[in-house]
Amino acid sequence: MAKKAKGNRVQVILECTEQKDSGVPGISRYITTKNKKNTTERLERRKYNPYLRRVTVHKEIK
Repeated sequence: MAKKAKGNRVQVILECTEQKDSGVPGISRYITTKNKKNTTERLERRKYNPYLRRVTVHKEIK
């Protein structure tokens, strides 16, 4: 059984911004957690995109 989330941590989805512009099929997404109380703005991380085969900027969606 999954554990219930405690406190201010929430799951967020990071999606590649460069892949939309390039026209390459597929979607590079990562799931992570953040502390909503300490980090109120949207996350932006440099992560590996397997479709483009390089490190790109991934931003939080929703």
